[in-house]
Amino acid sequence: MKKTVTLLGSTGSIGTQSLDVVEMQGYEIFGLAAHTRVELLLEQVKKFSPKVVVVTDTTAAEKMEGLLMGISNPPKLWKGREGLLELASHPDAGIVLNAVVGIAGLGATLAAIESGHDVALANKESLVTGGYLVTEAVKKHGVHLLPVDSEHSAIFQCLQDAHSAKTLEKILLTASGGPFFGKTKEQLEKMTKADALKHPNWDMGAKITIDSSTLMNKGLELIEAVWLFDLPPEKVEVVVQRQSIIHSMVQFSDKSILAQLGVPDMRIPIQYALTWPDRFPSPAPELDFFALKQITFDRADEETFRCLAACKKAITKGGLAPCAANGANEEAVKLFLQDKIGFLDIGRLVEGVVEKEAYGDNSYTLQDVYDCDQMAREYVHSHL
Repeated sequence: MKKTVTLLGSTGSIGTQSLDVVEMQGYEIFGLAAHTRVELLLEQVKKFSPKVVVVTDTTAAEKMEGLLMGISNPPKLWKGREGLLELASHPDAGIVLNAVVGIAGLGATLAAIESGHDVALANKESLVTGGYLVTEAVKKHGVHLLPVDSEHSAIFQCLQDAHSAKTLEKILLTASGGPFFGKTKEQLEKMTKADALKHPNWDMGAKITIDSSTLMNKGLELIEAVWLFDLPPEKVEVVVQRQSIIHSMVQFSDKSILAQLGVPDMRIPIQYALTWPDRFPSPAPELDFFALKQITFDRADEETFRCLAACKKAITKGGLAPCAANGANEEAVKLFLQDKIGFLDIGRLVEGVVEKEAYGDNSYTLQDVYDCDQMAREYVHSHL
């Protein structure tokens, strides 16, 4: 029976690469969701013939309504956040691949899980902001949460032997170091939006690329790893691997280390999340060791890149502290991309909100998450 996939965030970098995998594997698309890029969404509709499309932006949804009138047998069009949640929870959705950017993806992740769907998770903020809610929902509903981030997919792949997984001692979470690796605070003060958007290895959206340049992305991934693999934060070590060939490693109690390697192509982890536990030929190229020549390792500079240090502090504090860090970062990155704050202000604001106050324990609700997120955004604007 042909596998069915629902793709949330289909017009972003992860979304478009996911459709490469879907096409190669011959999967059926039930639903597609996008925010504003309706022209690209229309092309995807024509190619994959989904039953439902969702456009979350109100103005873009009206435009999409007009565009769909021009094609034969158009899909149903649902709008806004409510439409996204309805799609994620639809009984025919199949496996839900959540590639929505930011905290906007949390509700859809929970909706899919609570409806009994396996979730291929590319929206790391679901676990960063509501890790307790998501992991408890997975246990309650008996579904699978399959990581799409290359680092978490690497760890997941290294832990497929159930016996070895029981002896996991440490995760070695790799980082490219971003475009500013090795630079000082004085140098970073002068960095512009254009500088930060030049990632050395990966082709990603603007927000994730900025997060990579500040090492916030690695801080979020550290928090995500704590929830996914049930390890304390001190057992997750960040290792800079500049070539992005080793995607992460795991160390066992006997000090053996397993690593997952491959070219820096997101279609590999995307496909494994969709085909797990099986493996099939993928559209990604083969790794050429003879062209590679060298693999290097370095420590992450937490003194200079304060976002990573702030995320470590947030997950150690627990409760809603990671949610606050994420909300402050999302708002600060938005301001940086608008040229309203400097590069180093992002780390200052994230660190400030984490140190602000106690954030309670894991007895929070979804509304508490949204309230904390709003507080963190307000903190950013009041501390510019």
